[in-house]
Amino acid sequence: MAQKQILELTVNGDLYEIACEPNITLLEALREKALLTGTKRGCDLGACGACTVLLDGEAVLACLTLALEAQDREVTTIEGLARNGEMTPLQQAFVDYGAIQCGFCSPGFIMSATAMLADDPSPSQQEIRRRLAGNLCRCTGYAKILKAVEAVVEARARVSAPAGGAL
Repeated sequence: MAQKQILELTVNGDLYEIACEPNITLLEALREKALLTGTKRGCDLGACGACTVLLDGEAVLACLTLALEAQDREVTTIEGLARNGEMTPLQQAFVDYGAIQCGFCSPGFIMSATAMLADDPSPSQQEIRRRLAGNLCRCTGYAKILKAVEAVVEARARVSAPAGGAL
């Protein structure tokens, strides 16, 4: 058995000191050590996207990322998105459009879409599909998930459109 070490992980703005073996995954550290269970354990192979978190704003699969790799970096989980009890527009859209059904895949989809929208605030339908292709859902058939993300993109476009139309 490998010797345990203390990892300092910044997760959702909070510092966690975690005693663990050097081969522990970020998924295990989050769920079993930090007790943040919003990040889901799906396939443990990087094929389903249920464990997607943000590492310095980039979507990563926590089941394939060593916890050591997250030291001195900012980890954001689904628990870290809401502010002052208010869901993000993307989280609210998942609720409004019925994109959460059983809810198991929702955190991974939301984290992947959050990273995508940070990179590109107005992605095309094709780009949304491409960027979410690594996330699997067994309940919704994807239509409601895609509609929820598209609704956020459309709402952002309305807000950023110049008043009175184009010049």
